[in-house]
Amino acid sequence: MSDQLIYASEVFLNGLMAGVLYALVALGFVLIFKASGIFNFAQGVMALFAAMTLVGIQNGQVPFAHLINAVFGTDIHYFGWEVHSILAILLTVVVMILLAWMVQRFIFKHLVGQEPIILFMATIGLAYLLEGVADLMWGSEIKKLDVCLAEGTCLPQGINLAIDEATFNLFGYGFFIDNLDITATIIAILLVTALVIFSQYTKQGRAMRAVADDHQAALSVGVSLNYIWILVWSVAGFVALVAGIMWGAKSGVQFSLSLIALKALPVLMLGGFTSIPGAIVGGLIIGVGEKLFEFFMSSSDLAGALFGFTMNATENWFAYVLALIFLVFRPQGLFGEKIIERV
Repeated sequence: MSDQLIYASEVFLNGLMAGVLYALVALGFVLIFKASGIFNFAQGVMALFAAMTLVGIQNGQVPFAHLINAVFGTDIHYFGWEVHSILAILLTVVVMILLAWMVQRFIFKHLVGQEPIILFMATIGLAYLLEGVADLMWGSEIKKLDVCLAEGTCLPQGINLAIDEATFNLFGYGFFIDNLDITATIIAILLVTALVIFSQYTKQGRAMRAVADDHQAALSVGVSLNYIWILVWSVAGFVALVAGIMWGAKSGVQFSLSLIALKALPVLMLGGFTSIPGAIVGGLIIGVGEKLFEFFMSSSDLAGALFGFTMNATENWFAYVLALIFLVFRPQGLFGEKIIERV
């Protein structure tokens, strides 16, 4: 097996791992849009807010310390203790549930029946509000997130695979995968499985799907819209926490983390805005596609023949070009529901 093929295989698998991280962010969009019809532009900022809250709780940081010190002339920044990662995650989940209640109680409860564009603009305002609150609560410096996830690279050299009595040495050429990406893949599989079971086989999940199909019909059979929407935003907040942990552990907790929402948009266009499996498949397609495209265009002679130079940094735009092509030929995405309006 040639070194080029080995490296291409490594790029392919790393693309799968990156796609899983994209899909984690896209799941939050799908959950809220599927149950309420709201495209939540604030999902990326929710991941940032969750990650910053987790780090702050872990380190025993005083919330709004800078504001308190400025008002009262004190110099207090930390309580003087550290919280275990598991307890910090549980406390952060409580914070995200409280955030879901506040979002529903003070914002979207008053926007029931409004046009989708108004709801979308409300989520843009919510994104900037959360970003400002996160800055006031925990500060704007880059933070290191450590939740005991595996780091570094693995896959032992010389692993053998026997097929039809023939043995192929697959990993004897310096084949590496980030342990953090492997952990994210496992967690994403468990999370998606739990979400599918929840939506299909629980009373609350069936109520969510009923609200998604018809708000008025759901109300007529006794389903509480406020309860369901708080539940949906809570689940989306938990998904944002998982995504924030994975991305924060990978690249540090910083305000650019909120931009991962932009990477989820082409994932949603490919998979469909109402499909949980579609978010996963779309994320994998985007992750693998952008990695392989950049690999081939930067290393092959074809790019030089066509463009006169090798193409680098195609990851910044490949996903959007692919999503644009899908919009032209299949606007609802691979797994989205085709909407037919009769006039």
